[in-house]
Amino acid sequence: MSRGTLGLSAFRTLARRETNQHDLDGAEPRPKGEVLWAHATSTARYSALCSLGLRLRALRSDLRMLISVARTHIDPKPEPLEGCDLIVSLDADSPAAARAFLAHWQPDICLWTGGDLMPALIEATSEAGVPLILLDISETEFPARRRSWLPDGLRSTLNRFDVILANSEEAMATLNRIGVFGPKLSVSARLRNSAAPPSCSDEELAEVTRDIAGRPVWLAAHLRAEEFGAVLAAHRTALRLVHRLLLIAVTDRASDADLLKEQMAEAGLRSIDWDTGDVIEENTQAVVSRDLDNLGLWYRVAPLTFLGRSLDADASGRSPLEAAALGSAVLYGPHVGAHVESYARLAAAGAARNVRDGESLGSAVIQLVAPDHAAAMALAGWEVVTEDAHLTDRLIDLILDFLDLREAQDARS
Repeated sequence: MSRGTLGLSAFRTLARRETNQHDLDGAEPRPKGEVLWAHATSTARYSALCSLGLRLRALRSDLRMLISVARTHIDPKPEPLEGCDLIVSLDADSPAAARAFLAHWQPDICLWTGGDLMPALIEATSEAGVPLILLDISETEFPARRRSWLPDGLRSTLNRFDVILANSEEAMATLNRIGVFGPKLSVSARLRNSAAPPSCSDEELAEVTRDIAGRPVWLAAHLRAEEFGAVLAAHRTALRLVHRLLLIAVTDRASDADLLKEQMAEAGLRSIDWDTGDVIEENTQAVVSRDLDNLGLWYRVAPLTFLGRSLDADASGRSPLEAAALGSAVLYGPHVGAHVESYARLAAAGAARNVRDGESLGSAVIQLVAPDHAAAMALAGWEVVTEDAHLTDRLIDLILDFLDLREAQDARS
């Protein structure tokens, strides 16, 4: 028996002394179609995996994303985000729990992020013939050598992966020292949120651009009712200095659009309802829409976007990457939840600015709606969004290749 096998056996002995069951009580049934199982070891990685799930769904509509988190790292479970269909929490690692997990979910592929490895689960996944990809592993995430099964057991576990993407040359060197080599190992960028910019009709974009006729425009997207007052106060403040300024306001909930129109009328603003066929005219001061599918159009029209669900303390923000990818500078409130890393990256690059309330929002709109300011921020945002696009594109290609191969094998069997 090899030293690696002995090391892993030693780990199993240690694991059996702890709780050895995954909590599958009350688990949802496995969805139909292909299941991509991803394991997140931090809230930032969870958010990035959901973002990846959105990109994949656009290419493979029947693919479902199952994300697991370890209770020791993320507890309670994170709130659901677009791109993630199911979230499950894992307890202590053991062969019995691993078999139960795999029997229930029957994943078609596994993405494992970072170094919180669960040897029994990874071994069982490999033996079940499920392709395994390890990504975003850094040199600081390898466990300290506190137990005798390291490094032999660690090497055995790592060699179960079909592809390993280290996030630095230092991590690659650590993997080599452990005894992991070969073409499956390479260096790639860190895993971060990616953008899947929504599309729009070229004809509609040309029509709206013609109707706006060069007027300064700002967009307030994903607005909750609790944020209407701040946004309308900001627009009225900005209109005193930017007289032809146009606000495009898109509600987060369709049912709130009528309330927004009422509040605009009470504030003395001349508004139209885009979704009912109204046309933007020279005296229009605000446009109301309840259709989130039109955001691809509005992000392209507006050089400056305030992203809602961020002034309300009970909300948790929306990803700013779609707006940044389509050339819009970003304003946002203090409550951005799981998207805080994306906002921080944009802010550090000069592509986004934080506001506290309607007063500071109005001041920011006055300053940044000027073409030169907005253009500089938009360029910085585009550079941030495209910086890590290579890893996302590479991951998507890998996943689709593995799934296509598995589908072909199933068809032959």
